[in-house]
Amino acid sequence: MRQTLRLAAAFLVILAAIAGIVDAARIAPANAEPPGLTRVQLDALVKYETALDAFKAVLAERRAQIDAGRRLPTRPGQALYLARNAMISTYKDLTDVLPSRIGRPNKYAIPPAYFDADNERYLDEYTRLFAIMQAPPPFAQASRTPFRDLVALGTVIAQTQGLPHAAAEIAGRISLGLFFAETNGNQNIGNARSNKYKGSLQTGTTEDTRGARRWASIKRHVASFDPAIIARDDREEARARGIDRRYNHWIAVRNGLMNAHADVFGQVPRIVAMLPDPVDQMKVFELIQIIPSPTKAALNSGRFASYRISDARIMGYLRNNSVFTFGRADRAKTSATFREILNAMWLFDEKFDRALAKFDEIKGSPRR
Repeated sequence: MRQTLRLAAAFLVILAAIAGIVDAARIAPANAEPPGLTRVQLDALVKYETALDAFKAVLAERRAQIDAGRRLPTRPGQALYLARNAMISTYKDLTDVLPSRIGRPNKYAIPPAYFDADNERYLDEYTRLFAIMQAPPPFAQASRTPFRDLVALGTVIAQTQGLPHAAAEIAGRISLGLFFAETNGNQNIGNARSNKYKGSLQTGTTEDTRGARRWASIKRHVASFDPAIIARDDREEARARGIDRRYNHWIAVRNGLMNAHADVFGQVPRIVAMLPDPVDQMKVFELIQIIPSPTKAALNSGRFASYRISDARIMGYLRNNSVFTFGRADRAKTSATFREILNAMWLFDEKFDRALAKFDEIKGSPRR
């Protein structure tokens, strides 16, 4: 989810606070140190344990507030997000200097060098808390077929770009991946980290309006080859009168795709030839959510994989979306190629794998 560069500054404040605690810990007697650790290793260990304790404390605080029905702070997920990032980041710094701490795989598919699988229960609680804080409002209009909607809308939008059906279905598959990347596959959610982005594709009001305008410009074309889509669209338009339409799943998806992705769907065959891995294809379109102009420039350059980003502002946007965020080495990067960026988007891998499984399920079962 997109955030401002102020999030990066807040993240650094947390790390600085952790460093300060470590400095205080240095006055402890030498015989209190774990045997066999160098000073650098000990510092990394203390920073990690401090970050882990801070993450647990924020989880407990937010849980207590929710269970007691107390008023939550503005953007209540922000402190959780930053504390989670600090935990992962300091663990990577620890395993960099103490590789023996790299453990077994975890169910979140986070590389073991970044996350201790013994702490899965804390990420479980993190997920549960976000589900509560981002629950759809009472007036939200859910779809009975939320995943099929993504595939259907992505497919017809791509067909208006001149793609044959088989290639257009890949755009539908990519659209489903975006849904998992933006909302973990949950429709009509709010956003516990932002007051701007809402709904099934996490759009702002400006993006939603622009997407609606662009949809109106192709609606007659869609009707010429898929009148059932237009009939559904008309029903949803009537249903959503009087509400923030970003909380109608169909309309939020339609407008989100039209706003950011429709003009790139025509390039799907070239993207598939260049990046045959379906997860990489999804990552490209998620980057259009995060850093649209550089991603489109890279696609148009004819050398996508080697196209390099060096703008500090763009690198900041990537870090605010969990790319080059974790560990001192990643945070020190001042530039990256798009191949390096795709590789660094490992936090999205598990979500995209679930999207692929859901797509296969949809295509393998009869349409209702």
